[in-house]
Amino acid sequence: MSRAFIKEDGPGNDDLPERPLSPEPNYVTPRGLAMLRERARELAALRQELKKASDDPLAAGKLKETERDLRYASARVESALLVDNAGRDASDVLFGAVVEARDADGAVHRFSIVGQDEADAASDRLSWTSPLARALFGSKAGDTVVWPREEGERTLEIVKVSYPPNT
Repeated sequence: MSRAFIKEDGPGNDDLPERPLSPEPNYVTPRGLAMLRERARELAALRQELKKASDDPLAAGKLKETERDLRYASARVESALLVDNAGRDASDVLFGAVVEARDADGAVHRFSIVGQDEADAASDRLSWTSPLARALFGSKAGDTVVWPREEGERTLEIVKVSYPPNT
């Protein structure tokens, strides 16, 4: 029989791929480290619950997924490099900064520069590895930076840089 007709994504699949770890340093804010630790705790608790239902094939598949995610979360906690710039002099943009910037249309945008696992574009929390964060690094209020994007470059004027507590 051709392998093309064999379902391989069910609970019995032993080939669940590992979640890839970034080759970049794992810089984290205090908030990001707390989030990683909490996620690892949640996954460890879920693993214990799923182990109790080991005779259920669906639970067995979920257990494999949970164990993989726990390995990822544990590795991220272990490799975390805490950077706490809360209350730092806001002269220039570094990791942990909150940046307010005005675009060419006059709209003001607010971005927080955080670790990779804490990034959330919908909440304007940018990974420090993102093109925008890299464009902002080292700039000061009053500077103009060029943000390289697929749609074309965008110019932003830095309005304010701050380092609030627990960013």
